Formats: sequence, C-alpha cells, structure tokens
Amino acid sequence: MQKYSLETKNLCKHFGKQQAVNNVSLKVQTGTIYGLLGPNGAGKTTTLKMISGLLHSSSGEILIDGEKWERKHLEEIGALIEAPALYGNLTAKENLLVHTKLMGLSKKSINDVLETVDLKNTGKKLSSHFSMGMKQRLGMAISLLGNPKLLILDEPTNGLDPIGIQELREVIRSFPNKGITVIVSSHVLTEISQIVDHVGIISDGLLRYQGALSQEEDLEALFMKVVREARK
Repeated sequence: MQKYSLETKNLCKHFGKQQAVNNVSLKVQTGTIYGLLGPNGAGKTTTLKMISGLLHSSSGEILIDGEKWERKHLEEIGALIEAPALYGNLTAKENLLVHTKLMGLSKKSINDVLETVDLKNTGKKLSSHFSMGMKQRLGMAISLLGNPKLLILDEPTNGLDPIGIQELREVIRSFPNKGITVIVSSHVLTEISQIVDHVGIISDGLLRYQGALSQEEDLEALFMKVVREARK
C-alpha cells in the first residue's frame, strides 16, 4: 500500500470574496520529490502556507502521515517559504545557533545541516556577504534543524544564477536518501523536471493535473497544455 507523507483533501482558502485555493487534493508519496507547478498567482504559495501552518485553511483537510494536521506536526515539517530570514551580522553557524535556541533544539545538529547544504567551510564569513545561492542554502539549513520528515520549498531557485541553481538542485536531490520527503513549488519548469518524481499543476486555485513524471515526458508541453485548457 502506498504511503503518503502529505495529503490534502478539498483544501480551500479564500480572502474575502477571492477564492485563492479551490478544493485542492494533493497526494505526496513518502520518500519522493513532488513538484507543485503553476503560473504566478495560481495558489501555490497559499497552499504551502496552509500546510506549514502559516495560514489557516477556509475548509478541507490536511493529513500528515495519514493523521489530521495538528500543531504537533510542525515538529515534522521544515519550510523555506519566500526569502529566508537571516541575521546579516552573524555567520552561518551563529544564525543556526540562534534558531536552535528559539526552537528549543539541541545545537548538535548544526554541523550536520551545514554539511548537508555544503556551508560547513564558510568560517567567520557573515551571511550578509553570502551570495544569493548561499543565503538560500542557509535558509534551507534552518528548515532542516528539527530533522523534518517533510520539507516544503517555495520557489527556492528565485534570483539564483546558473551555478547557484545547480548547487541547490543537487542538495534537493539528496533529501529522499536522508529520509526527507520534499514538496517544491516553482515556475522554472526546466529545473523542476530534473528533480521531481511527481507533479501537480495548479491554475486559478484549482488542481488541474497530478501524476508521476517520467524522464521522457516533456514537462513544458504538459504544463502549457494543462494551463491553456484551464483558461478556455
């Protein structure tokens, strides 16, 4: 029987009269990377914010490992949504130390997460002097501190140069082997196609497509077909 780290059932969110997310039912298999795709304003970030507890849903359900979402599940979820909140006057290790104290975690995991995101040798360099890619990886390290089972990444390659994108891609690919299921949103289809096992395509708040992605499949063609049909 297939295990799902994350499921949503008819998940909805409205802001006043605007329906931002409309009956979205995701199925994210354990030990995989799931790509949540859609045009800007499609409802991707709103969906991820509800899963990570940053927004309350208007209706519907969120299940974590088959259990209805509760605050306790936040211990199993790591999230990097929008730009990471970093202390520019601190080093990578000092940034992580602050977060372990805020989260009530042991500082023993700091070196492990720095190694995972390849920032272990940044020494005394302040995070304000990091490249955009290094800042994204530090934000990812913060989201990994609690040893999450599910990692949520919202547009993690935004603003990165090709080298930064490649480095981040390799880091994300490594997570399932470490026991971490990943759901990543993006509108950069070429990048997503190289790392994900399954995709969901949202347009105008509705989940228009969900399925496995084979290496032979043309993701851009699939995406354009789904979005264009949704706009008819």
